Amino acid sequence: MPAHDIDLFGNPEPAPQKPRVFSVSEVTKAVRGVIESAFDEVWIEGEVSNFRQQASGHQYFTLKDATAQLPCVLFARGGAWRKTVPLQDGMLVQARGKLTVYEARGQYQLNVSLVQAAGAGLLQAKFEALKRKLAAEGLFDAERKRELPQFPRTVGIVTSPTGAALHDMLNVLARRAPWLRVIVSPARVQGDGAAAEIARALDDLNRLAARGIAPVDVIVLARGGGSIEDLWEFNDESLARAIAASALPVVSAVGHEIDFTIADFVADLRAPTPSAAAELIVPDTAELLRMLGERAAFFHRRTTAAIGTSRVHLAGLLRSALFREPARRIEEASQRLDLADQALRRSLASQLDVLHQRLDALGSRVREHRPDQVLALHRQKISSVANALTDRFQQRLRREKDRLTRIADMLRLLSPEQTIARGYTITTAADGAVVRSAADAKSGSELHTRFRDGKVISVVSGIAADAIAAKKKKRPQGE
Repeated sequence: MPAHDIDLFGNPEPAPQKPRVFSVSEVTKAVRGVIESAFDEVWIEGEVSNFRQQASGHQYFTLKDATAQLPCVLFARGGAWRKTVPLQDGMLVQARGKLTVYEARGQYQLNVSLVQAAGAGLLQAKFEALKRKLAAEGLFDAERKRELPQFPRTVGIVTSPTGAALHDMLNVLARRAPWLRVIVSPARVQGDGAAAEIARALDDLNRLAARGIAPVDVIVLARGGGSIEDLWEFNDESLARAIAASALPVVSAVGHEIDFTIADFVADLRAPTPSAAAELIVPDTAELLRMLGERAAFFHRRTTAAIGTSRVHLAGLLRSALFREPARRIEEASQRLDLADQALRRSLASQLDVLHQRLDALGSRVREHRPDQVLALHRQKISSVANALTDRFQQRLRREKDRLTRIADMLRLLSPEQTIARGYTITTAADGAVVRSAADAKSGSELHTRFRDGKVISVVSGIAADAIAAKKKKRPQGE
């Protein structure tokens, strides 16, 4: 069979003598027709990124998932966009619209008619979780943030050496502070592994300052604007901790004014853009010159006024009598000084005479009373009294000793021991009670009789006891 060409709609057509050449517009229109005829309005779920809204009210964004992305546009005509949820990067949404092809760029897109929220996007959720964690640890506290130096000598910039952010910052710094020294510590600012490079570049600047190689005063982390994916490396936890551990103040200048990263919250100062960071960290030379001019004018006015006042005062002094007749004034002052000296000498002499008279009077009184003799007399009296007291005490002591000796002799003479020594005996019952009469001795009781040279124990018999009792009854009264 003869070969046939296939047209854009799949229909066979006879092979021409020469192959047909289509224009880009023809192919794009054909693709657009195929897509629009194949799909009616569809619902598509994805994460919003690279969101932007134009002054016309049209909203442009990208819906993406793990492996693909789809450009979207939400036109402002008819107020349809007011019926959708407010969009921002990182949101997970469901968008309804018509698939078509934007012929000017040759890309297919979704013309959105309605957007509804489907929950927070994965990246945004990660961002919020890390933000809460580091905030709880105190990395965002205002108390730990340091003041930036007012007049830095050297600024370290961590950024891509080929990025527009560095070019913008250098232009601003050169205009505002031409004396400033800038050290660029290069690092990738986008893509996997960029956070580790930024942390190493930050550490390099700290080590240069610590070793005195380069007196870096402040460090700026700089990157231009981009989508949330482009800026994601600045949301890395290890980078956030490296910023917090920096010995030097750190300024975060990442993205545009509406972009916020974890680095912004940890840094000592957040700048909305890299150019704004350059304006914040150094003073404006023109403003400094203006201030210096004002100060110089102020000091000139004050100095001129002070000189004028001093001239008036000096003119008054020159017109005074002191400068007209200085010799006479000095002679008068010398004469007054001599008179004062004489008066002082006379006063001192008079006071000395009075003091001598008082001293002589006191000496006479002392000589009259002779305190040495008075003291000797008192010592003699005290010695006599002490001797008399000693004699009286000795006499009293001897008398007391003699009295105690007599009492002791009397006690010894009257003691039972002495009575027994003279031939007497003492009889006691078994319980130690003294038996004073025969009636006290009961029949059968035990008696202890003590002699001078020993003791005899006896038992009272019944007959003897009765005889004693009878004899006692017969004894005449009074015997």
